[in-house]
Amino acid sequence: MRTLIVVPIIHTEQDMGSLITQIKREYIARFGQEKWCQHLQSIDEVWLGIRQMITVLELPYPSVHLYQDGLPICGKEAEIVRDVAAQGSTNHQLLVELMQRGATLQGTEDAQLLLQEYRLHQGDLRETTPDHEQQRSDLSRSLLLQRDRFIAQRINATLPAGQIGLLFLGLAHSVEALLGADILVRHLLPALREKQGKIRSTNDEHE
Repeated sequence: MRTLIVVPIIHTEQDMGSLITQIKREYIARFGQEKWCQHLQSIDEVWLGIRQMITVLELPYPSVHLYQDGLPICGKEAEIVRDVAAQGSTNHQLLVELMQRGATLQGTEDAQLLLQEYRLHQGDLRETTPDHEQQRSDLSRSLLLQRDRFIAQRINATLPAGQIGLLFLGLAHSVEALLGADILVRHLLPALREKQGKIRSTNDEHE
C-alpha cells in the first residue's frame, strides 16, 4: 500500500511569474489596492497553516516523495524549486525545507502541456470576445484533464510501495480517481476538499 497526501495550494505572486501582472492590475482596478494586500496576506496565512499541519504529521522524510503542481520533468527540478523559493514563494520554500529533511523531489508535469496552458492564458489577457471565451474554456478543460492524467501516471510510476507522497495541487485539479488502486489518498484539509467538490458539482449543473 502506498499513501498520497494531497495538499491544496493557492498560488502566490512568485509562483505565477509574468502572468500575475495583468491579474494584479485587474484585481486592484476592481477591488482596490487594500483588498489586494489583504488577499496576499490571506494566502500567506494559508501557507503558514499548511506548513504547521505538515510538521505535526511527523513524516518519515527519507520515505517521502514530493509532487508539485506546475513542476515539469526536466532534470533541473531542484534548481527550479530553489530559484522560485529565493524569489519569495512560500510554496517552494516549504518544498526546500522538506527536501532538507530528506524528502525526494519528483518532476510532476509534462513540460509541453504546461507550455500550452501558459500560452492559452497569455492569449486570454489579450482577447475577450464571447467566441474566444468559449474556445478558451473548452481548451482549458481539455488541458486540465490531460495534466491530471499525466500527474496521476507520474505518481503511479514513481511512488514506491510502502512510501508516502505529498502532492501540492491547485484546487481546480482532480487526480484521485486516476490513481492506482493501491494508493491510499488522504487530504491535508478535508473541509476544503469537500468545498471544492461542491463547487465543481455546481459548475457542472450549469453547463
